Amino acid sequence: MAELELGQHCQVEHCGQLDFLPFVCDGCSGVFCLEHRSRAAHGCSEVNLKSGDVKPDHHTSYLCSYKDCERKELVPVLCSYCEKHFCLRHRHQSDHECEKLETPKPRMAATQQLIKDIVDSKKEARVNKRCRGAKSSETAAKVALMKLKMHACGDKSVPQTERIYFQVFLPKGSKEKSKPMFFCNNWSIGKVIDFAASMANLKNDNNKTTAKKLRLCHPSSGEALPLDHILTSYINHEESALYNGGNVVLEYLDNEVQLLEDANSYLE
Repeated sequence: MAELELGQHCQVEHCGQLDFLPFVCDGCSGVFCLEHRSRAAHGCSEVNLKSGDVKPDHHTSYLCSYKDCERKELVPVLCSYCEKHFCLRHRHQSDHECEKLETPKPRMAATQQLIKDIVDSKKEARVNKRCRGAKSSETAAKVALMKLKMHACGDKSVPQTERIYFQVFLPKGSKEKSKPMFFCNNWSIGKVIDFAASMANLKNDNNKTTAKKLRLCHPSSGEALPLDHILTSYINHEESALYNGGNVVLEYLDNEVQLLEDANSYLE
C-alpha cells in the first residue's frame, strides 16, 4: 500500500519539519510549522500581500499645543479663549498657561480700586440727589400752587397773570407758623417784605437804621435776598430758584447778617 501524504513541510530552508496542521502566512502565503508561523520567525517578505487587504487608518488626531507635550486626542479639545488644541490634561486655561488668561490683580490694588469705586458712586449719588432735590421742589411747588390759589391772601388788584404764590413761613415766636400769600412778580424784594409784614401783622422796622431788619430768606440756602432785587428774577432761577407755589421764610436779622443758618427748621 502506498504511503499516504499527510501534512506539509515547513518552508523554512533549515527546518523542513512535517506538520500535520501547518500554518499558512497571510502575508507571503507560505506554509510553516508552529515554531516558524510568525512573520518575524520565517522572515516574511510579504510579496503576496495585496494592497487592498490592509485598510488605511483614516482617523484624525489632534496634537496638544502645550509646550513639550506630545499627547494627541481623537476629538478636538479647543480652548475657547486662545482657540488652540490641547489634550485633556492641558485643556484648562491655567493648565496650558493660556495667553488670554487674565492675571489677577494684587490684593492691595483690587482694594484700592474698590474704595475708589465706592467713593465715586457716593459722589454721583450726591449729585443725583441734588438734581432730584431741585426737581422734587419744583414738582412739590406745582402741586402746592393749586392749593395756595384757593386760600392765599394778597393785593386783589394784581392781575392773575402777574401773581406769584408763596407759603410764607413767619418769624419764630409769631402766632402763626406760616401764611399763604401772593405778590406781584414785578415787585422788589423790599416791597414783598413790607406787604407780607402788613398781611401777617408783623413789626416792621426796616426803615430804622439800628433795628433788626425783617428779611425774606431762601428756604433751602437761608440766603437773605437783596431788598432791591425784583421778585421775578428769582423765579425758576438756576442757582437760587424760588418756585411759584413754593416756600419762603421771613425772619428778623441783624444788619450785617445775610444768612439764616437754620432755614430748614422753619419748614419742619
